[in-house]
Amino acid sequence: YVGIEMYDSVLLRALQKMEERETETGAPKNLFFMRMDARELPLVFNRGEVDRIYLNFSDPWPKARHAARRLTSREFLARYHKILVSDGVIEFKTDNRLLFDFSVAEVNASSEFVLKGCTYDLHHDIEMNQGNIMTEYEEKFSALGNPIYKLIARREP
Repeated sequence: YVGIEMYDSVLLRALQKMEERETETGAPKNLFFMRMDARELPLVFNRGEVDRIYLNFSDPWPKARHAARRLTSREFLARYHKILVSDGVIEFKTDNRLLFDFSVAEVNASSEFVLKGCTYDLHHDIEMNQGNIMTEYEEKFSALGNPIYKLIARREP
């Protein structure tokens, strides 16, 4: 697993959490972090090198003029298409309904991906919640009563 983050402060916090876990229970040996801008993914990963992409509670970039910065925009889907294996998968979770609706529309408009799963209430959807690993944000927003939205998109060969 490779965690990618472009902001130093967020990456530092992830490293601190990994060190805390290592002290308590041992950190996974297959987890790595990279500080980079996700726009550069095709420069770092070869064509067909990535099996699955997890996008968890990404910045919603709420202003319309920033739509291309959203990690589920068509621009990013095209980048993911380049690096995913032929049947690679994107899993996206958020508590932001506007971002989720945008993301569903972007996947549906894409010729490179097909929507394989979609829920507007992850924790009450038995099939979509199977094997779910809750993130800190997910725990926080769920505790506040916010529904969690999730989609799964598969790369078209």
